[in-house]
Amino acid sequence: MTATRVKLSVMMFLEYFVYGAWYVTAGTYFIETLKFNGGQAGLAYGSMGIAAMISPFFVGMVADRFFSSERVMAVLLIIGAVVLYYVSTITTFSSFYPLLIIYALTFMPTLALANSISFDHIENPARDFPKIRVLGTIGWIVAGVLVGTLGIESTSIPMKIAAAGSLVFGLFALTLPHTPPHAAGQRLRVRDVLGLDALSLFKDKSFTVFVVGSFLLVIPLQFYYTFTNAFLNESGMTQAATKMTLGQASELGFMLLLPWFLTRLGIKRIMLLGMAAWAVRYLFFAYGNTGPNLWMLYAGILIHGMCYDFFFVSGQIYVDEQATLKIRAAAQGLIAFVTLGIGNVIGSWLSGLVVQAYQITGPNGAITHDWRSIWLIPAVGSAVIFVIFLFWFKPKPDVKSPLDEVGMRIAA
Repeated sequence: MTATRVKLSVMMFLEYFVYGAWYVTAGTYFIETLKFNGGQAGLAYGSMGIAAMISPFFVGMVADRFFSSERVMAVLLIIGAVVLYYVSTITTFSSFYPLLIIYALTFMPTLALANSISFDHIENPARDFPKIRVLGTIGWIVAGVLVGTLGIESTSIPMKIAAAGSLVFGLFALTLPHTPPHAAGQRLRVRDVLGLDALSLFKDKSFTVFVVGSFLLVIPLQFYYTFTNAFLNESGMTQAATKMTLGQASELGFMLLLPWFLTRLGIKRIMLLGMAAWAVRYLFFAYGNTGPNLWMLYAGILIHGMCYDFFFVSGQIYVDEQATLKIRAAAQGLIAFVTLGIGNVIGSWLSGLVVQAYQITGPNGAITHDWRSIWLIPAVGSAVIFVIFLFWFKPKPDVKSPLDEVGMRIAA
């Protein structure tokens, strides 16, 4: 492995270590320690969605045109480290929330920058990028195991760990291969920054159903990302953050299996399986417990790979197949804007309101939740979206995608 490949792999590890160190367990910290209500916890999680809507414009207008990517990344990470550490010391929602949004605005662009830096410095992206990107998943797992093992899920320490990691990452980013702005000197067109050329894809009714369905599915899935850790801790599961990393392990396994399933079942059936998996996961959580039904909690975690890979990774493949080379990047950006941006914000907010509605205050002031009722709501929502896709999503016959071949290489 070359020195450049090593640096890119370390970059991916640090990127997702910083993300995973605080994001997974933040719901527990918000509810148990800061005493935020469900709505406030949901809004706090939605800060990343707000940043996801803005970051493509930042990358397109600044990082792609004026400064080298590694330097932009370094500055954002170092500023983010300072902001996140300060956020970890704030206990009132009115001050915490806007500062968390500021932190999110510094972090979210680094996700795109990490990918662009990688693609610029590898000879064969189809062959080499998956081997580099997998270090990101490992970084997320390591962060979860660390936080869970230390038993610090309900404290501000995970944020402080992420802040320290961000500072280290920012300094390391200065050593990354030089990646100059590719659009330097080119005329800045609002159409290019907004990716408006991808709107032509909406002429295909199935593509419209796909986009609307993806947006709708992100709403119930935010229940998982925002409140699973709080639910598991409240249910009495020990080292919940560590055990939740089993989901990322399964994600790796299902990613390897995805090409095999795609060639045999096709894109529509695979995406339907992914949607069904979300509904089944929430049913496992609704009826699971740390007693005789403990297996349901583990099953709900382990099914994560099917939930994510079979719908969202397959969805990226579908978009790749539908878009021409000219608008492919714009199309992927559009889907990210709709799901990671708008869907994330609305889903986080609505899930917070649902959790707040089923909050139970005991006679001694202790707060618990009616988790069965909470989890049944996204289960039903996922099932409804499954039906919409079943009858209205009619993609054209599958065209072999370059991403299929990527997966085949990984599986081999």
